[in-house]
Amino acid sequence: MRKVQRIYQTTQEINFHSPQKEFSLYWNSFLESELGRVYQSIPWKELAKSLKIKEFRKGPTRMFSPQGMLALMFLKSYVDCSDRKLIEYLNGNIDFQLFCGIFLGTERITNFKIVSDIRTYLSSRLDVKKSQKVLAGFWKPYISQSNIMLEDATCYETSMRFPTNVKLLWECTDWSYGQLKRMCKSLKIRTPRSKYLEQKEKYAVYSRKRKKLRKQTRVRTRSLLYLLKKLVVLLDQIEQQHQNQLSMPDKYYTRLKTIKQVLRQQQEMFKTGKSVSDRIVSIAKSYIRPIVRGKEVKGVEFGAKVNMIQFDGINFIENLDFNAFHEGIRLPKSIRYGRELFGKISHISADDIYATNANRKYCSSQLITHNFKRKGRAGKHEEHRKIIAYELRKERATRMEGSFGTEKEYYGLQKIKARTRENEILWIFFGVHTANAVRIAKRLAQIHLKAA
Repeated sequence: MRKVQRIYQTTQEINFHSPQKEFSLYWNSFLESELGRVYQSIPWKELAKSLKIKEFRKGPTRMFSPQGMLALMFLKSYVDCSDRKLIEYLNGNIDFQLFCGIFLGTERITNFKIVSDIRTYLSSRLDVKKSQKVLAGFWKPYISQSNIMLEDATCYETSMRFPTNVKLLWECTDWSYGQLKRMCKSLKIRTPRSKYLEQKEKYAVYSRKRKKLRKQTRVRTRSLLYLLKKLVVLLDQIEQQHQNQLSMPDKYYTRLKTIKQVLRQQQEMFKTGKSVSDRIVSIAKSYIRPIVRGKEVKGVEFGAKVNMIQFDGINFIENLDFNAFHEGIRLPKSIRYGRELFGKISHISADDIYATNANRKYCSSQLITHNFKRKGRAGKHEEHRKIIAYELRKERATRMEGSFGTEKEYYGLQKIKARTRENEILWIFFGVHTANAVRIAKRLAQIHLKAA
């Protein structure tokens, strides 16, 4: 290793363009780093092929190649920072540039929105099952005991405010009034009278209270329901009267349809006092639903629910849905999917919610050993069964649930800040498999260390 020199103490000329002349030296140094080992643990060409990403033959050459676009998404989860910060790191770190397959030299990327553009482009092409099959095939040599499958469900929460009924109604009211004013201004007509300003002041007073009484909440809800209904009717009336003069975008009609559905749901809940099915909790993310988890800290979570399977510490998404689903009935499908990835499965470990009679019967028919509590009489090899069940249960409770915490804390899955359904799915996919790539990279490092 060459002696490190301080720049201000050297008198010789420094050639900052040397990476172009001495690329192999920088590349070999990059491969020896942790990020370089992560780079070697990902099948770039096959993964790009599974997403059907190709170079454009016409027009100017894109800054990032198909591999570079994928690398930027992996790097986003690896660094766990904002898009703006990621571009700053990319501008100043040659290892990050080599990871993404670019060299900037004295140039700088100034448009940080390129990250969100690439995310949106990739999300429209992502097939989770197809891409995971590519990764599983590449990682299979580094996974021991692939016949043992662990299974559990978790929720990756989206970044949004806690949705109370009053907050949701006020957001709908505020948006509707804003659209009404823009319409009237565009048509040069007088804005219809409403109690919006009065309700705005009352909502501000209500929202500042630390303790909100049930009676006060009911009064606010009733007032906002009445005002929102009036504003929605006014919007429809103005649109019908001036349909030849107005040209509203598709986004307006999508949002208005969501608000009308929120109004119907909130009116029903106000009358009956009971929740409704398919309840909307955000007008910006109308696909989000409450996921009841029944945990001590959080009874309800808002985001995507994922049924995950794990092989030797490597996680794979079996099912992802923004609507609540019963993960216990998915065990046979999970076993079949696990066989598609790694072949024979002889042992499984899952939570008690999976221990249904149907799942027990399926495991028995497939000669699969499980960790479920025994029913009926003890068998001939009861002590042996207890030892196996204990080890399987311990592995799931520590290794698998620990991996969920690692992904959420260190790989950008604590609060997902994507704005669309497709982008959230892509965000989760890269967060999960960046964590997997880091685990595989550590195993690669151990193999190289033993070989040396």
